[in-house]
Amino acid sequence: MKKLCAVTGAFGYLGKYITFRLLKTETDVITLTNSPNRINPFDGQVKACPFNFDKPEKLVESLRGVSVLYNTYWVRFNHKTFTHAAAVENTLILFDAAREAGVKRIVHISVTNPSEDSPLEYFSGKARFERALKESGIPYAILRPAVIFGKEEILFNNIAWMLRRSPVFSVFGDGSYRIQPVYVDDLAALAVEYGEKEGNFVVNAIGPETFTYRELVETIAAAIGKRRLIVPVPPYLGYLAGLCFGRLMNDVVITLPEIKGMMSGLLCVDTPPTTTTRFSEWVKEHAETLGQKYSNELARRLDRISAYASH
Repeated sequence: MKKLCAVTGAFGYLGKYITFRLLKTETDVITLTNSPNRINPFDGQVKACPFNFDKPEKLVESLRGVSVLYNTYWVRFNHKTFTHAAAVENTLILFDAAREAGVKRIVHISVTNPSEDSPLEYFSGKARFERALKESGIPYAILRPAVIFGKEEILFNNIAWMLRRSPVFSVFGDGSYRIQPVYVDDLAALAVEYGEKEGNFVVNAIGPETFTYRELVETIAAAIGKRRLIVPVPPYLGYLAGLCFGRLMNDVVITLPEIKGMMSGLLCVDTPPTTTTRFSEWVKEHAETLGQKYSNELARRLDRISAYASH
């Protein structure tokens, strides 16, 4: 009999890549999702089950018989329809349901440098999840990526979009803080690999290249053939500019906590790389399409029907 796995958000971004890899191993997959009616990219092979956070008994039933749960669930920023606090509560409900359902293993996607003492909800919330998972008694693997890149990714696409349209690009502060991008399919492969292991693991899931933020912008600009003046701006001024632009685009471009997280060095760790795809090479390969269209994060999150667009 085939093994049954559950992937949160299989119709979305990282969850889709994990699911495609699992299906190649002839594993049966279900997805837990807030968007059960979103376009299914798996030709009907993956059954969609609502999260049912408000009805934990139904969530337990959805997880019955699952060997490995791959959890990618989280939110990037606070919004009137979703918050970090609610995501923390929901994830704790998910872990409790997994334990009650007899799930044998959880592969959980966290973030580099989580800390419950962090003033930034993104990092403190991720740390709270990690502790809850470790205390659950369920064998686990915790993967900690910094920032993920791929065809459906938004951050780097929109940096390229702005570089294509403006002769000047501003960076927060001096842009010397470091970032370690990881390719989405490499991260998916790592998740599936650790889903097969026994024992408990905490792994920094980072790519082979480390950039300062300024270097990362310069790398994108060079790849798409745009020579731009890159200027430092005070972080708060940069945030206000992003806020104004976000209102123009009806989107959330950047948040103050995200700026603080980057500038505090939280998107970088001093451990060897765990994946192989080089961001600099990937950007060159996708230079013709990267940044041709603006990617709206808020519209994507609020749209529960359309497939995630790629660039």
